[in-house]
Amino acid sequence: MTINEKQDEIVEDFGLFEDWMEKYEYIIQLGKNLPLIEEQYKTPENLIKGCQSKVWLHAEYNDGKLTFTADSDALITKGLVSMVVQVLSGHTPKEISEAELYFIDQIGLRSHLSSTRSNGLFSMLKQIKMYAIAFSSKALQ
Repeated sequence: MTINEKQDEIVEDFGLFEDWMEKYEYIIQLGKNLPLIEEQYKTPENLIKGCQSKVWLHAEYNDGKLTFTADSDALITKGLVSMVVQVLSGHTPKEISEAELYFIDQIGLRSHLSSTRSNGLFSMLKQIKMYAIAFSSKALQ
């Protein structure tokens, strides 16, 4: 499934909910289903800078594709990182670095997050793009 197909799936899923309380509950549920990062990767190097809560993100590069695992100490944040991981994990560094992530605006997330959560979400995205760039240059060597 492509990055855009995954984004479209999230947009469709969020369209099933009437109000933002239901959408927040769904985000929390997504966080509960997040494949967790192994404890050995919960290190200061894997902490996302710019997040109010603690968010760990680990990337692995296998067969030309990046796979991400993550965790957070906050329920909503865990759900947010879960969506990002769901959309971007399993793709090449080039696909990830060139991806335009439109699902955030289409589901109305940007306008319903506090400024600190919004900053944290964009810090997660920035870190994933940095991993993609780093592994992309590694693959060229």
